[in-house]
Amino acid sequence: MLVDTHCHLSFPDFDSDRKEIIKRMTAEGVRLLIDPGIDVPSSRKSVELAAEYEFIYANVGLHPHEASASVADEIFAELEILARSPKVVAIGEIGLDYHYPDHNKTAQQNAFRQMLRVARSLDLPVVIHCRDAWEDTLRILYEERHSSLRGMMHCFSGDTAIAKECIKIGFKLSIPGTLTYKRSLLPEVIRAVSLDDILTETDAPYLAPVPFRGKRNEPAYVRFVTTAIAEIREITLHNAAEHILKNSIELFRLASH
Repeated sequence: MLVDTHCHLSFPDFDSDRKEIIKRMTAEGVRLLIDPGIDVPSSRKSVELAAEYEFIYANVGLHPHEASASVADEIFAELEILARSPKVVAIGEIGLDYHYPDHNKTAQQNAFRQMLRVARSLDLPVVIHCRDAWEDTLRILYEERHSSLRGMMHCFSGDTAIAKECIKIGFKLSIPGTLTYKRSLLPEVIRAVSLDDILTETDAPYLAPVPFRGKRNEPAYVRFVTTAIAEIREITLHNAAEHILKNSIELFRLASH
């Protein structure tokens, strides 16, 4: 059974053929998918999609691109209400993204802290988006740390040292299709950490793996990510998939859903 822990299946990119996409993913053996929100409207759509399909779960969050100085308290209150929906399994995606020059560091950091506190109040794991912001991301996680802080680093892009730091504070590494790219550092990371700390995702419709790079990604393609992990660890695809499924069930406490 394959797992896609982060797929924007509720995005408009899939409005024309969502049912066909779901058929393809189940035919490929993907039996668990988590759809993350990036703001209130998309989080609501994630919750609605999860209610429609037994094997789809939702996250509720505020993406750093949506975090501005004018984010009203009502937004956080609405997200907290949505996060209480029965099939919401994490707060995310949340975090920091300093890639673009017009980013507002203060607004992003404030929103990140606020969403971390929502997760703490609901005892939910968090799904972290970090791009060009590892120092501040890890600093804030340490400052907001508590005994039940846990989650996953979505689309992990750090090196081995960062990977070990993330694992130390209770996070698993979610590996996307970039693993299959020629210049990826992820094979080195996967060799260096325990399989217990690895998850798989597509981040569809983005970051399609080789041989589909540059095209719309979809959840069926998580097979290419899982296969690459199995090859790097020199284990069977079945063993890799079973281990990753176990990791996902444990982190998101899916046995109770």
